[in-house]
Amino acid sequence: MSFLVSKPERIRRWVSEKFIVEGLRDLELFGEQPPGDTRRKANEASSESIASFSKPENMGSFLPEGGCYELLTIIGKGFEDLMTVNLARYKPTGEYVTVRRINLEACSNEMVTFLQGELHVSKLFSHPNIVPYRATFISDNELWVVTSFMAYGSAKDLIGTHFMDGMNELAIAYILQGVLKALDYIHHMGYVHRSVKASHILISTDGKVYLSGLRSNLSMISHGQRQRAVHDFPKYSVKVLPWLSPEVLQQNLQGYDAKSDIYSVGITACELANGHVPFKDMPATQMLLEKLNGTVPCLLDTSTIPAEELTMSPSRSIANPCLNDSLATGSLRPSNGDSPSHPYHRTFSPHFHHFVEQCLQRSPDARPNASTLLNHSFFKQIKRRASEALPELLRPVTPITSFEGSQTQDHSGLFGLVTNLEDLEVDDWEF
Repeated sequence: MSFLVSKPERIRRWVSEKFIVEGLRDLELFGEQPPGDTRRKANEASSESIASFSKPENMGSFLPEGGCYELLTIIGKGFEDLMTVNLARYKPTGEYVTVRRINLEACSNEMVTFLQGELHVSKLFSHPNIVPYRATFISDNELWVVTSFMAYGSAKDLIGTHFMDGMNELAIAYILQGVLKALDYIHHMGYVHRSVKASHILISTDGKVYLSGLRSNLSMISHGQRQRAVHDFPKYSVKVLPWLSPEVLQQNLQGYDAKSDIYSVGITACELANGHVPFKDMPATQMLLEKLNGTVPCLLDTSTIPAEELTMSPSRSIANPCLNDSLATGSLRPSNGDSPSHPYHRTFSPHFHHFVEQCLQRSPDARPNASTLLNHSFFKQIKRRASEALPELLRPVTPITSFEGSQTQDHSGLFGLVTNLEDLEVDDWEF
């Protein structure tokens, strides 16, 4: 068997072999490309990929054929500019979806391997709080990944456009409950997520919470045995450094495990509550030292900010007392209904503070697991389903549901749609 084949052909073979990932790792699958036509068999992949990728999804599956999708406006880029994200319409039903198109010809062997991991995990996982892939196939040398369009965008979109000084506590509780349910499932499946952050938390039109970012997932199972720790540093992780736990950043012989995701949940809780992520503007070396030295972020409210600072003229340049002047600066923007005197003149519950403290313990052994955290008193305030409560809690935000005039030839109707979509960091939703 020759391994000197084109990348699209390698992807096609891998897809058709039903994701025998361990077998592929044992093989030197990705050799050098030969001269000549590397595109001749890319179009053959569509018919084979449906057999491998089709599985019961809680959101249903779509046909793996490029002709079934009408590509509308481009709403994002990603994966080192090798990926284009389109709003698209699924022709058989008229449903609007997000289509990621990745240029396989321009991908390095490492990138192809990286994509393999994502596709394997997408096939393996099936959970109501994990973004399902509606279809995945190869069309004209591009890998197409189809997911439902999330009309509320990501949690990062929400705090970036409407809740600049943080969301209200109950909304955060609903969001983090969905994240922890997804993580509990992922951890029981033997994986570490390694990319929990607000931009990887998506909210659908009906208020359901989904965790994305599957590409960074790492299996802790080797040769049929669950490992106590892993040591692999997440690839393409520059954007996720502020959320990573001290033990992941430290990269020592002790390694890390699923508890590293719990630390990321704590950082994400601060991000949602404060309107920005801790450690964001720090150089990587300083960030590592701060985390290793036990610097712990906190929720900004009347219990963590000195009273004299709360009576000063409002400014987001206030130093986070938990972060030793590491808080990002910026001019005051409208808050989400709190006191007009100061955006952080509010009081979060002791349960919320304790929840964050538990997540951000320096020692991984001291952090509760996802299952334990789901029973934390912080979540006792939840009385309804997220799909019932979140749309109310997120007001005045309204989901992007009107796509009238979004055909590529109708520029007048498309203008308003693009204006709304430009506020979404779509390229960071899942990558």
